[in-house]
Amino acid sequence: MLLRPDARAAFRSWRRTRPFWAGLLLMLGGTELLVVPLSPLTVLVSLGLGGLAAIGIGLALIAAGQFLWWLPSARHYVSINALILSVLSFAATNLGGFLAGMLLGIAGSAMGFGWTPRASRGGSSGTLAAALPVVLLAALVPAGDGTDRILRAAAEPASVTTSRFAPRGFAFAGIDRVPTADGPLKVLVLMMGAASLTDYRLKTRELGLAAGKLDLSGHVTLYLTRFSGCLEGVLCVTFSPDGLPVPPVIPPFVFMTRVVAEQALVTADMIVADGLRLTV
Repeated sequence: MLLRPDARAAFRSWRRTRPFWAGLLLMLGGTELLVVPLSPLTVLVSLGLGGLAAIGIGLALIAAGQFLWWLPSARHYVSINALILSVLSFAATNLGGFLAGMLLGIAGSAMGFGWTPRASRGGSSGTLAAALPVVLLAALVPAGDGTDRILRAAAEPASVTTSRFAPRGFAFAGIDRVPTADGPLKVLVLMMGAASLTDYRLKTRELGLAAGKLDLSGHVTLYLTRFSGCLEGVLCVTFSPDGLPVPPVIPPFVFMTRVVAEQALVTADMIVADGLRLTV
């Protein structure tokens, strides 16, 4: 039975105040990921780890679609995480539900991120929505974990800036507390196999260091109280232990520009600086 004209008008009014189509695509993608491993195509699909991953990611994408419908103010955070899950589904499930579920999830994530309320729509959202799938197009294997060590950080984190931060084998290791002279300090723990920093600047209360390029390699771990920058020079975000969480993995081709961080501690097997000098 068709809806009455007043009900259709109310639905249209509700739909226009949120990224409706983005949420619908995410839910369709999640449903497709759920249906494939539960289908009778036992020759092609196995209910092993791939099937369990498909069910988990499918449910998460459906929940993300619901969040876009009922909590549109959180669309940026939800869309980024939904995009990561959609891309991970290619490796973790049956090729992303034979590509269909993955592509629906990527399209819904991009539309959700680019959507803005009617009163504030401008021309930049379309560019960001088109660039978002490029930023996180593939997942990678997290870096191997190192041995546990007792570390002590400075009581006041150093200020670090770099014009370009290019990690390799990046993985978010969680939130931890490192000991300092003034007590434990809450930090983000970022692990990677290697990293390259261009136009590196570090400032503490006592001194400053600068280098044209700084290369870190071998079980690199960063302990940060704050981390901000622009993914691919387009999507600017800020991460902190109590704020927006860092994505669990970052593709190898992703870099960040205009990075500003509060660094409590950094460890690496090797640090090579090009043109290292003291600054005032």
